Amino acid sequence: MAVEYSPKLMLPLLLTLVVVAGLHYCEAGRNKCTQRCGKVDIPFPFGTTMECSLEPKFLVRCTNNNSDPILQDNDRPLRSISLDQGLLRVSLPAAKDCYTGTLKKFKNIESIDWLYDFGSYSMSSSQNEFTTIGCDTLGIVVGYPYSDSFFDKPYAKTCLSYCEKPGDATTGTCAGTGCCHVDVPGSEFKQGLSFISYTFENSLLNNSDKIEFSPCGYAFVAEKEYYKFMADDLISNRLKNITVPVVLDWSVGNLTCEEAKKNNSTYACKGMNVVCYPARNRPGYLCNCTTGFQGNPYLPQGCTDINECLGSHDCVKGTRCHNDPPGNYTCECPKGLIGDGRNNGTKCQTPKPATRNILIIALIVSLSILALFVVGSNAYCGLKKRKLNKLKEQFFQQNGGLLLQQKIAKHRGSIQTAKIFSIKELKKATNNFDEDKILGRGGQGIVYKGVLQDDTIVAIKKSKISDQRQIEQFINEVIILSQINHTNVVKLLGCCLETQVPLLVYEFIQGGTLYDHLHAQRQSLRLNWKARLRIAAETAGALAYLHSATCPPIIHRDVKTTNILLDHNLKAKVSDFGASKIVPLDNTELSTLVKGTLGYLDPEYFHTSYLTEKSDVYSFGVVLAELLTGRKALCFELPENDRNLAMYFVSSMNHGRLHDIMDKAIIEEAKPEQLMEFANMSKRCLRVKGEERPTMKEVAAELEGLRIMEKNMWESVRSSLEETKILLNASSSSSSSAFYSESIGQITVSLGGR
Repeated sequence: MAVEYSPKLMLPLLLTLVVVAGLHYCEAGRNKCTQRCGKVDIPFPFGTTMECSLEPKFLVRCTNNNSDPILQDNDRPLRSISLDQGLLRVSLPAAKDCYTGTLKKFKNIESIDWLYDFGSYSMSSSQNEFTTIGCDTLGIVVGYPYSDSFFDKPYAKTCLSYCEKPGDATTGTCAGTGCCHVDVPGSEFKQGLSFISYTFENSLLNNSDKIEFSPCGYAFVAEKEYYKFMADDLISNRLKNITVPVVLDWSVGNLTCEEAKKNNSTYACKGMNVVCYPARNRPGYLCNCTTGFQGNPYLPQGCTDINECLGSHDCVKGTRCHNDPPGNYTCECPKGLIGDGRNNGTKCQTPKPATRNILIIALIVSLSILALFVVGSNAYCGLKKRKLNKLKEQFFQQNGGLLLQQKIAKHRGSIQTAKIFSIKELKKATNNFDEDKILGRGGQGIVYKGVLQDDTIVAIKKSKISDQRQIEQFINEVIILSQINHTNVVKLLGCCLETQVPLLVYEFIQGGTLYDHLHAQRQSLRLNWKARLRIAAETAGALAYLHSATCPPIIHRDVKTTNILLDHNLKAKVSDFGASKIVPLDNTELSTLVKGTLGYLDPEYFHTSYLTEKSDVYSFGVVLAELLTGRKALCFELPENDRNLAMYFVSSMNHGRLHDIMDKAIIEEAKPEQLMEFANMSKRCLRVKGEERPTMKEVAAELEGLRIMEKNMWESVRSSLEETKILLNASSSSSSSAFYSESIGQITVSLGGR
């Protein structure tokens, strides 16, 4: 019997055949492409020819199957390619700087001061770290963000490696002694880098006696956890020609997923069971197989179902494993038997005829009850969720959320502004504000330790706002403080306004407070003179920055040792701006409600309520006195005349008794001249009249001068302890002046202290 074909049916059939044939042709063409070069797999969209790659930037040059291939775009040796993570690894050399026999330095010009261009790729700021190796070696790395502009806002990091004698460095430890490592530039902003350059200055002190155990210095950027420091690396030749892996981010094109999907011919995510997601820290997008599938998402039919039955499963012997895409399987009992068929204690067995109907009825009833429970639960959860969302929106508006959004939008693109966190993020970060996460409590709120979704460790503070009229000022301060970018100021990352009490999110500093190190019972926390001088200089520099370099100026208003944090390297970080005040540009003093901490409070501010930058200077003078004496600012266990450190310190200097109150742990470490200069600076800061005190900028400059004096150690032999006593007593007696004992004695209540 003849069969007639309709022309209307023939056209779709022909088109289908053409498409299928085209797909088979493409697959056949790609099967001819080089799939591996050396020890590196070359998956599409990468390829060794234009026909085998998606874009020119994905071209890989394979010159010898016994060596690593080369990325055509940036001429770097290629180590590996990751499709599912959007990463690849390339090789970079280490910079080195060695001494010749005559002590004259010889630099490897090919690896020192060298600029590495990653082309269409960007170096991952979160996957790499910068390492410096050697004694007296300062490593410097500069990174340029991924953008069209070559010199667009470069970031820089330094890493100092120091050791005094053989044996100081310890294998496996890279914390500054013989080996130092830091995050690469831009990591704090999650910024990918298009270019990096690194160099270093070997032998800062030009110590010839260190050549025998550290003749070379090395600096390099490498994938995190790749390099493990060995003490023998300081003198061995193992690192002289080393190349290290560096992780790069890559992406397809420069469009978003939504934009790319509009043009099906250029859209790189092919076939079924494929998802598109944005690239990390760079324009463009990436493709991946959906859950339960595996393969190459850039090829048609590249993502295939994972058949769990072909791998390990727990089906009992005699049962049938059935693959249930996606990502699941069932174990079927033989016909006539019931059970789940898995190796979990339940066996396949024959149901009893008398109980079969009961089982069916019980199943129907159970399913009905379950359905009612699910419907009721969903309705209840929906109502509760709507109520909670409404409450969060109310708190958000009440705490100035709309005002903060307006200010962020106004400044977006010009400066870095605060991030607005959701309460859901912060609850997850703190395990729902678990008591075990509390770092401390104080007059300005409770501080929790939290871990954000990107593994960033933060300190989350529940601040206090008692007056709704303060909301606009609070928002302005959040905007200003989030823009402070000083190495000795704790960074404010953002805030959450979806709760009745606003939450502030800061960077986490793990070394404790200066108060802990000065007054803790454990001797392991005590600070030597060099550390105290550096902490004082760094804190003064941070306060001077707040007073002079920010616009508008910021008065901290609660400077004390508990608000000076120390990181693991004892680097000072000024924190807790809950009481801070922003000074209008046309004002030099503000009339405010007195806030501060007993023992640190400026007496002039206490009596007049007029706040100036000199109020911070006075409080810092008390901190200097604590560093010098090791005593607390206020101690009620002492006799009445000795309780207030500021009064006791100046009185002791006026009567030539400075040596008697100094911390015995530092007398033998420091030079008498340094101790006297330090003490006089504290005394000048503690003058009653603010106009007679130095500015914070002057204090910072003098303390930095003392640090330079400490670094460039004088060659003369240190004076004996008896000579120190004579010099300090004589100097303090000659510089005696009237003081204010009656003013401080009138302050008998704590104002906002913790």
